[in-house]
Amino acid sequence: MSDQILDRILTLELVRVTERAAVAASYLVGRGNEKDADQAAVDAMRKELNQLDIDGEVVIGEGERDEAPMLFIGEKVGTGKGPKVDIALDPLEGTTLTAKGQADALTTIAMAEKGSLLNAPDVYMEKISANVQNNQVISLQQSLKSNIQELAKYKKVNVEDLVICILDRERHKDSLEVIRSTGARVKMIGDGDVSAVISSVINSSNIDMYYGIGGAPEGVLAAAALQCIGGSIEGKLLFNNDDEVMRAKKTGITDLYKIYSLKDLASGDIMFSATGVTDGTMLKGIKITKDYAETHSIVMRSKTGTIRHINGEHNFNIKQLEY
Repeated sequence: MSDQILDRILTLELVRVTERAAVAASYLVGRGNEKDADQAAVDAMRKELNQLDIDGEVVIGEGERDEAPMLFIGEKVGTGKGPKVDIALDPLEGTTLTAKGQADALTTIAMAEKGSLLNAPDVYMEKISANVQNNQVISLQQSLKSNIQELAKYKKVNVEDLVICILDRERHKDSLEVIRSTGARVKMIGDGDVSAVISSVINSSNIDMYYGIGGAPEGVLAAAALQCIGGSIEGKLLFNNDDEVMRAKKTGITDLYKIYSLKDLASGDIMFSATGVTDGTMLKGIKITKDYAETHSIVMRSKTGTIRHINGEHNFNIKQLEY
């Protein structure tokens, strides 16, 4: 893949994909219908992707072919005329957040060289992330309490100064008790662990570490972003039944107990883009009227370390967006 093609996709075309999906989903903010909001984002993202001069294949998508009408795992996207790339995407991270009009909903996509992204099955993954460069500081091989204590030492702060982010789920009841027993503070989120993982490695955020059990595909997406901006993440697949084990083996997973490092989850030349749907920690949400829409996006590339914040103004009187 030439740098010229990659740069063009990164700065213009890739961000258009997440912008288009975010604007489409924004019309459903607060309207109480998760399915319609997700479908609007999927339709818009797919339409924009298929205009790119790439030979792309979705490796992290909305589900398997028989479960998702569009942007399913294995679906071919793009015109087929450009470079061969793997695509990981979440057309609307935070469908519930969008339906309820709550913070931190966004659209995300990662584009990488063929074979650079883990083909993660749609199962749960235990994850831990923080803005550290030493994998020995945080690891799923040690206890949650030890991770918090080691992170405090690494940052040269008191444990009480740390903020640990975790999804507000019943399955995290015991982990929540452990975190609080250390004296660390807690930020509980209702949805959206991709943005939470990214926020855990951004100095300007108030999150020091993310921990919890969420979707494995979201873990790969978050890892793609961390390859661009730095930080550390580990993940371990979790299986509830034999069907999930078979699904994992179908995607090529052989070691069911492996702890995946950042490089295991995402490697090589990666581009990542996200656009806010509702206001959040990392991105501003869509501001929309009958005449225009304002978007806030972040696009990054691992090869160059470039991070761009793009504020877009879309004039509907000149070009009407169609969905």
